[in-house]
Amino acid sequence: MTTTHPQIPTSVKAPVISPAAILQTGLAFWSSKVLLTAVNLDLFTVLGDGSQTAEEISAKLGLQNRGLYDFLDTLVALRFLYREGKGENALYCNTLETEIFLDRKKPSYVGGILTMANNRLYPFWNNLEEALKTGKPQNEAKDGSEPLFETLYADEKRLELFMDGMTGVQLGNFIAFSKKFNFAGYKTHCDIGGCSGILSSQIVVHQPHMQSVSFDLAPVAPIAQRQIDAMGVQDKVSIASGDFFRDPFPKADLITMGNILHDWDLETKKMLISKAYEALPQGGAFVVIENIIDDERRENAFGLMMSLNMLIETEGGFDYTKAEFIEWTGEAGFTRVEAMHLTGPTSALIAYK
Repeated sequence: MTTTHPQIPTSVKAPVISPAAILQTGLAFWSSKVLLTAVNLDLFTVLGDGSQTAEEISAKLGLQNRGLYDFLDTLVALRFLYREGKGENALYCNTLETEIFLDRKKPSYVGGILTMANNRLYPFWNNLEEALKTGKPQNEAKDGSEPLFETLYADEKRLELFMDGMTGVQLGNFIAFSKKFNFAGYKTHCDIGGCSGILSSQIVVHQPHMQSVSFDLAPVAPIAQRQIDAMGVQDKVSIASGDFFRDPFPKADLITMGNILHDWDLETKKMLISKAYEALPQGGAFVVIENIIDDERRENAFGLMMSLNMLIETEGGFDYTKAEFIEWTGEAGFTRVEAMHLTGPTSALIAYK
C-alpha cells in the first residue's frame, strides 16, 4: 500500500530525501553555544578596537590555546567574524553586523538578550520535555518558591540582566515602530511594563511632539532612570511606578505593551486589554508589540518557539495570533485592529477605541 504525503501533489516528482535539515536543526545548539559564548566573553567588544591575532585575543580573554583556533574559525565559518590570513599570523575582526550589534560599547548593542539566553534560558530549555509533560515552568521558580517575576525583581543584578536582555531583543522593533506608526493626532503615550524605558525613549526621539510615561514596578525605576538619562530624554519621558494588576493604567492617547501580553494566561490577557481600553480616550489606540503567530500557525516558527519559552518561563503565558487578538480586543470594546510588520518575526497589532 502506497501512502501519499499530504503536502506533495501526486503530479510532482518526489524531492530528493536527505537528513541534512534534521541534523542541522538537531545539532543547532552547537552553533548557538559558540555564538553565545563569544558574546559572554565580550569577544566582539574586544575586537571593536580593531583586528587582532588569536594570541592577542587569547591573552585578553584568558583562553587556552587548545580549541582557540577552532573556536575563532568556527565564528568565521558562521559569518560572525572575518579573518585575514591563516594560522598564527591571521588577523580576526568583527563583521559589519557584529561590529554594530555585539560591541557592548555601541548604543546599538543587542547582546543583552544573548547573555540572558546563555546564562538563564539555555539550561532551562534542557527541560522542555518535562515542561511539555507537566505544564509547569522550568526556570528559577521550578522548586516551588517565588514565580518568575517575583524572583527577578527581588535581585537588582538579576533584574538588570533581564532588562538588558529585553532591551536587546526589542530595540530594533521599538525603533521601527517609533518611525512607522502614524503619531499624528496623538500627544501622550504610556508604555505599560516599560522596563528600561527604551520604547518611551525611542518614541520621543523620533516623534518630538510626544510626551511619554514608562510604567512599571518600583524596583525598575532606578535602572530605567539611568537609561532615560543616558538617552537625554528626561524632559520628555517620566517614570510612573505601580502594579498593572492592581493599579489603573495612566491615562494616555496611546498605550503600548512590548512583549508583555504574552506573559499571562487568557483571563489576565483580557483583564489587561480591558484596563487599556478604560485608560484611553475615544479615538485612542492600544498597541502590542510581539512575535505574533500567523493565523494558520505554519510560518512564524520564532513566534511559536517564543510561546514555548512562555511555557518554560511562566505559569500560564502563551503567544497568540492576530485573529485571537481581534477577538479579545473586540470583547473589550475596541472597534478595529491593524497589523504592522516591524522587523524579523515581530509585528505590532494596533487596536483602536
